[in-house]
Amino acid sequence: MKTLVANFSKQLSEAISIGEKAKLTVSESPISNVLICGLGGSGIGGSIVSELVVGNANVPINVTKGYFIPAYVGKNTLVIISSYSGNTEETINCMELAMKKGAKIVAITSGGKVLEICKQNNFDCIVVPGGMPPRACLGYSLTQLFFVLGFNKIITNDYKKELNAAINLIDNDQASIVAEAKAIADKLNGKLPVIYATTYNEGIAIRFRQQLNENAKILCWHHIIPEMNHNELVGWTQKNDDLSVLIFLDKDEYSRNLARVDINKEVIKKYANNITEIYSKGNSVIEKAIYFIHLGDWISVLLAETRGVDAVEVNVINHLKSKLSEI
Repeated sequence: MKTLVANFSKQLSEAISIGEKAKLTVSESPISNVLICGLGGSGIGGSIVSELVVGNANVPINVTKGYFIPAYVGKNTLVIISSYSGNTEETINCMELAMKKGAKIVAITSGGKVLEICKQNNFDCIVVPGGMPPRACLGYSLTQLFFVLGFNKIITNDYKKELNAAINLIDNDQASIVAEAKAIADKLNGKLPVIYATTYNEGIAIRFRQQLNENAKILCWHHIIPEMNHNELVGWTQKNDDLSVLIFLDKDEYSRNLARVDINKEVIKKYANNITEIYSKGNSVIEKAIYFIHLGDWISVLLAETRGVDAVEVNVINHLKSKLSEI
């Protein structure tokens, strides 16, 4: 897993090449909304991208992480099916429902049943390299989402320039990223992480939480500012030295949110003595997101190493899928 994380920039470069060569077709009907279907490592890209393009996209973009699709899906909906293995049962069910609704379907997968359905129905499909843990292939799925949205004129083409800038950023800062990740991982060892981020960065927080779950094999939780100021902040009433708070912050964050963070820290430090602020790097939302993702991935694998656990192993998920296959 450390090797896969270390090669993230190479994966992004390869993903750009794949996206540029993708053979996509124009929708027969005008697109009035977008639905991204996917779960886990395949689905988190949808959460992140939908937030990154919120100020750019010209139609609503929603994400579903389950068996069903919204009632609004129809011929004017672009449905993006994201399943790395191509065999995610929930996503396949969404795909079949979208087909019945006559939606424009584009898939991102490495193979499996999703690829078979695409071939049978002549659907657009971007095929990415297979054989790796889905959570280690976010670079592939996230990048292809930009290309699909760009091709369908949902967003502008600036994403390619920003993706390349993000690659240069993490390549040039690799040593400092690993050093920062090691320092944070040491702080998290033996602790229960509490992850906070601001609006439109929830996908980043979720990605980090999922990586801590799957790679480091620990539980944690996340919440978003300012939403948590209307509920969770009230829950900080008991001192607990087993908690470690991490706050993801954008250097260009809205001033009112920065003020909220300062007030939140005043409250939280009375009950938790371990608070870490993690600041973004980069000049665009895509660069900042890639930086956060890469740093978080490094934290998760270095914490796994410190804890002496196998970052790749997900036996309990395999057990769940095996049991479901018997039903």
